[in-house]
Amino acid sequence: MANKQINGRPFAGPSQASPSDVVTAGAAARNSLLGVSCALALALGHSGVAQAQNTADNLGDEALAAQTTQAELQARIDQADDEVRQRIEALRQAEQEAQRLQSYNQALAPQLEQLKATLEQRSQGMATMAETRDALPGLLNGMTRRLDAWVDQDVPFLHGERKARVASLEASLANPELTAAEKLERVLAAWRAELDYGRDLDAWRGTLEEGDQTREVDFLRLGRVGWYYLTPDGQNGGVWNDGDWQSLSAAERDQVEKGLQIVRDQRAPELLTLPLTQPIEERS
Repeated sequence: MANKQINGRPFAGPSQASPSDVVTAGAAARNSLLGVSCALALALGHSGVAQAQNTADNLGDEALAAQTTQAELQARIDQADDEVRQRIEALRQAEQEAQRLQSYNQALAPQLEQLKATLEQRSQGMATMAETRDALPGLLNGMTRRLDAWVDQDVPFLHGERKARVASLEASLANPELTAAEKLERVLAAWRAELDYGRDLDAWRGTLEEGDQTREVDFLRLGRVGWYYLTPDGQNGGVWNDGDWQSLSAAERDQVEKGLQIVRDQRAPELLTLPLTQPIEERS
């Protein structure tokens, strides 16, 4: 039988091997197994380190990503907090503005009610304006005719002047260049002038015509209840009564003289005793 070699040494087989050869062969086998084990352990060690490194890298990446995500989430939370605070502040300002507007509206409520009533009145006036405009010419002509009749029937002081006013008024009403408002204003002005005669005192020098005689006298008018005249020498005087002049006594002429001085601011006002042209009861 051919010999085998173990580790470079001849191996004869069980029947031919010596005890020392058996021991040597066992040691060689143990060394070979130890080498294989060391190589395997080394290989496993390198693989574990690599895996651990990879795991650590992955964990680091995950931690960095988590930190980034956390930072982004915190930024969003902070931005949301700022927006909430801004909206709360805007809401507070809106509530304050609403309270101010409510107080302002409450203060304006009475004025608005009054304005509403005024507008309603004006609306009603506008509704009847067309009818009033159509009726205005006839109304103005009627007022002018009544004024003319009033002057003719009244005490004839300043008769020429008053009749001239009526004639001018009639000409104004016939003037197509004047508006309806202007015509109305002139009619009202003429009536105001006539009404003022009943509330004032007046004195003037004028011409008195009695029959064929004409003389210069001083006239005194006390509203519409008394119309008198007095000659410059004070020797003659009269009161208009029942469509004609009636003579005055000496005492009454003195009263007329006092009245002339009072109207001309030459004497302090005082009570006068004079006959009336027309009784007050009749004028009322």
